[in-house]
Amino acid sequence: MIELDDLDKAILNEIQVDFPLVKQPFLELATSIGSTEEEVMKRIERLIKEGAIRRIGPILNVKKTGGESTLAAVKAPEERIDEVAGIISGYDEVSHNYLRPAEYNIWFTVSAPSKERLGEILEEIGERTKCPLIDLPTLRLFKIGVKFNVK
Repeated sequence: MIELDDLDKAILNEIQVDFPLVKQPFLELATSIGSTEEEVMKRIERLIKEGAIRRIGPILNVKKTGGESTLAAVKAPEERIDEVAGIISGYDEVSHNYLRPAEYNIWFTVSAPSKERLGEILEEIGERTKCPLIDLPTLRLFKIGVKFNVK
């Protein structure tokens, strides 16, 4: 369990949706929550190390930038889950993977500049993991916004 004080919670609540897109984002963030740039940067670094923050970055609409993306899943043996997840996570084009209690148990999203490259990545993952893989391309997109109120 990660210990969070009021400043940690304020930072987490603020950066989820409205991360400042300015030259000095941490200074603007600090000003908005009544802290200092140095303290906010120190806190964010700690929250990343402790696992409260996985990543800070944009979410791009790959299709609108000319790229391709897909959801995929592999059927990994229980004793190889960490190994297989590590192989999958080793690709810059994979944004995240997660474990599901199903026959195909490691699910992940992949984005690439072209359909060809997307296919190459999936083929490589299948070959490297030696696990059955399914490609689940988007047929209809539903976008929902999620913001967690950290209390």
